[in-house]
Amino acid sequence: MKLILLGGPGAGKGTQAQKLAEKYNIPQISTGDMLRQAVKDETEMGKKAKTFMDQGKLVPDEVVIGIVKDRLTKDDVKKGFILDGFPRTVEQAEALDKITDDMGIAIDAVVNIATSPEVIIERLSGRRSCRDCQKVYHVVYSPPKEEGVCDVCGGELYQRDDDKPETVKKRLDVYNEQTAPLIDYYKDKGKMVEVSGDNSIDEVYEDIVEALS
Repeated sequence: MKLILLGGPGAGKGTQAQKLAEKYNIPQISTGDMLRQAVKDETEMGKKAKTFMDQGKLVPDEVVIGIVKDRLTKDDVKKGFILDGFPRTVEQAEALDKITDDMGIAIDAVVNIATSPEVIIERLSGRRSCRDCQKVYHVVYSPPKEEGVCDVCGGELYQRDDDKPETVKKRLDVYNEQTAPLIDYYKDKGKMVEVSGDNSIDEVYEDIVEALS
């Protein structure tokens, strides 16, 4: 099973990717994890990525694509994989097509977790993170026992800048401009499976598994 997960910020891609990775016994490959691992391993692409990350700049496409290509040669992806957070643009999708064609592998399905903007804003703007242990809570769905205090370490809970409603709206605009065109790209290839991300985590998971089967 070789999958790509699409969805706006707050759609729950990471959570669903973890659950699907467990079910199908295949690795979840997230762009952030890949970049951090490549930097840690000091690969050629990792060193290039580090120079941009150290300056607080976005890692350019050719470096991210190079890191994805390196990752897809590892033994643990022979049975399959779940790409979470890549591709983000049509250009990256075209590059991924070339990589998979060259390797003689095919993406089985692209799962789009379609989530309404209202739900995304409510989910993300309700998130609170612990300053000390980084545990994440939600004021509605998973509140701490005591408001503003972490259950685990007693640290102070705060709202990250990128979870503030005005920032979430900007993140959605970027997603709609850059990533949403991928939906049509994969629909045209007949690979698209769409589920509603407005439901609960378990309902979304069941819908994905049903659609894939």
